[in-house]
Amino acid sequence: MRKHPFVPALAIASAVPALLFGCGGEVTPIEAEAEAAAMASTEAGLACDTKITYGDAWMRPSGHTAQFDIAAGPVTWDGTCYNDGINSYVVLSNGWKPYFRGLDSCVLAFDSTCATTSSCSTRITYGASWIHPSHPAMYDDAGGRVFWDGACVNEGTNSYATLSNTWTPYFTGSNACAMSFRYTECGGLYKNPVYPTGCADPGVVHDGTQYIATCTSGNATDAFPLRTSKDLVNWSAAGVIFPSARKPTWAKSDYWAPEIHRVGTGYIAYYTARHVDGKLSIGAATATSALGPYTDIGAPLVHDSAMGMIDATTFVDTAGVRYLVWKADGNAVGQPTPIYGQQLSADGKSLVGTRRTLISNNLAWEGGVVEGPWVVAKDGYYYLFYSGNAYYDGRYAIGVARATSPLGTYTKLGAPILKTNGTWVGPGHGSVVHSPAGTTTMVYHAWDSGHTGRYLLVDPILWRNGWPEMPEAPSATSRPMP
Repeated sequence: MRKHPFVPALAIASAVPALLFGCGGEVTPIEAEAEAAAMASTEAGLACDTKITYGDAWMRPSGHTAQFDIAAGPVTWDGTCYNDGINSYVVLSNGWKPYFRGLDSCVLAFDSTCATTSSCSTRITYGASWIHPSHPAMYDDAGGRVFWDGACVNEGTNSYATLSNTWTPYFTGSNACAMSFRYTECGGLYKNPVYPTGCADPGVVHDGTQYIATCTSGNATDAFPLRTSKDLVNWSAAGVIFPSARKPTWAKSDYWAPEIHRVGTGYIAYYTARHVDGKLSIGAATATSALGPYTDIGAPLVHDSAMGMIDATTFVDTAGVRYLVWKADGNAVGQPTPIYGQQLSADGKSLVGTRRTLISNNLAWEGGVVEGPWVVAKDGYYYLFYSGNAYYDGRYAIGVARATSPLGTYTKLGAPILKTNGTWVGPGHGSVVHSPAGTTTMVYHAWDSGHTGRYLLVDPILWRNGWPEMPEAPSATSRPMP
């Protein structure tokens, strides 16, 4: 961390006039915001500082390893991004001039102990070609997190962008979209992927103090790596569910798609493995802590000698009844792939009641597969998130269906809510959790464009008109923390 001002090597020597334009047209120095915060902190007798997090286009000074700086006192920025040759820069209220690669590429986040509010907000400042609505300012302020995937759509002689909150600013000319983003009290910035090595089929749980993620491990010596995080972005290795000596005796290979769920006062890891008879089956292992150690229940929870069964998840309905949801591996033998649901015992270790088919692969985009279910109860509905098509290429995507009762009938939204873009290929098999800020967030995997592995990605889910959406995802540039 650095607490002293710096100026990047490319910073210009001349001072740049910096003005804050209010929506009513009033013009005041940009220091006004900082001075107001400083006055409030001084009156309260508090020493404070500001964490400034830079977007991924930031031109980091030599020897500076962090993506942020700590500045003494309150610091802000009016949102103006100045173009300088092939790069751009900003002028902060304390005089710092961080530079960014490319034109109109300024993205910063400000989180301050001087702040009088913890409410997250976004300022979107538009480039010179923006077609003004009725107000004279060159920016708009919005509550919460607003972002853009960089796509600029041409329409006639003009162009427009679609922001995550559905705003569609227009610009004069083709491919003329230009915006900078300032995030205040949103917790900083992140960029996908959030873990440097592969993590297919991530299952994520919060144990009351931290998030725990586990991933498919295939035929590795130890099964199902564990990782921990406080914020869904910064993860650390934390052992495995099954060290080689504790693997279940009924399984021989193919340790896939694990998920950890709180059941009663303990935890159960549900997972897929290949039975010694050759059929993929669903197992369960118990622990008093989400990080283990885990003890397998001794036999498959779901086993069918005629069909592989994989991709288990569990959820609790609004009456407190627990259910298991999983997929029949029909695509492996040229058959449909229904996703089933069935009630679980209160201890989560046996099935009761009657199995029901929740959905099957009947939409064109799903191809021969639906799999990777996760169920969320919200506002009178049960939402079934699922993946469809071939996991190994760009056809893989995430869709959603909903029902008013836990075992259906489920109605599909139709088109997928998350699919391949130019940076990430075949996104799928996600866990839906609440972020530290309380937002609904998807933790999922996707191939990088070079197809070197399936990496751990995080992006927010927004709820509109009774359905979930994942605008501007999979994200490939800096975003406010979830």
